[in-house]
Amino acid sequence: MRTLGLIGGMSWISTRAFYERINKQVQKRGQPMASAPMLIESLDYSRIYQAKQSDDWDEVASILVDSARRLETAGAQGLLIAANTMHKCYDRVAEAISIPVLHIADSVGKAMQEAKCENAALLGTRYIMTEGFYRQRLVSHGVDLLPPDPQDVELVDGIIYKELMLGRVTRDAERALKTIITMKEKEGAKAIVLACTELEMVVDTDANVLPVFDSTDIHCRAAADWMLEAT
Repeated sequence: MRTLGLIGGMSWISTRAFYERINKQVQKRGQPMASAPMLIESLDYSRIYQAKQSDDWDEVASILVDSARRLETAGAQGLLIAANTMHKCYDRVAEAISIPVLHIADSVGKAMQEAKCENAALLGTRYIMTEGFYRQRLVSHGVDLLPPDPQDVELVDGIIYKELMLGRVTRDAERALKTIITMKEKEGAKAIVLACTELEMVVDTDANVLPVFDSTDIHCRAAADWMLEAT
């Protein structure tokens, strides 16, 4: 199998989910007793958070690029950024190294194409929901996205950063996400793109009024596909 590099720590909850799910995919589809050959760098998210709060995305990109270079030097043959929002820096990271970087939104877009899903609502941080770096990738795969509702953006972003990334799960957050998804269905969405790993803590991806495209699961399957291609 190919060796995968994983830039993690954004948050540790997300990194744990990526590590576990990639290994489950490899164990299910690889040789008996197989586990995924991975190099993981778990970053100190406080540095990224402070830079992001100052809107210093050059600093965020610099932190991720340095990590990517270390992982490549250590022997990674391909790379995953284990956070949806940090794909805002994807181009800078991909340009800085010579190994492939698997983009999470491209993986989701391909999965939606295969499912013939052409209309969806996007849920994640404010950067994911409002900026083009993620939305445009999905649109390029033929997916029409509902426009973001400013109230939903504020509510979901607050739940992610003030609760979920700190490991807090509340019934209020569960009810809020259920209400939002129900409203998206009434507004005409045919599916939900769950573009934040931590949102899975308050969203039942298997029992909802709409099909849920779980970005983490999809990205992990794509990573396992890539790792197993060499076998």
